Amino acid sequence: MIDIQVRTERGETLARGARGFDWSQELIDLDPSAFPMLSGLCAFLDTMFNERQLPLLIDELDRLPPGVALDDGSRTEIRRLCAVARTGSHRYLWFLGD
Repeated sequence: MIDIQVRTERGETLARGARGFDWSQELIDLDPSAFPMLSGLCAFLDTMFNERQLPLLIDELDRLPPGVALDDGSRTEIRRLCAVARTGSHRYLWFLGD
């Protein structure tokens, strides 16, 4: 299970995802040249995106075919937290592995 949070540069948690998502074989198999942000997620590691990477992540979510790798609820939650992270400077979107 991968959980999602928005944190400040000092590590303060500003928002938490209402739900996490499973690290599926479809997510593992994403082509890193087409989906470099999403293909970098791992269930065993934490991954952080900064404000310059968030638009790239959102673009990948938009290009990801429906029903592949992430369900609609997970995609919606990631977009919501991207919006929270983009409302201020020095905010980061964290994907937290187990």
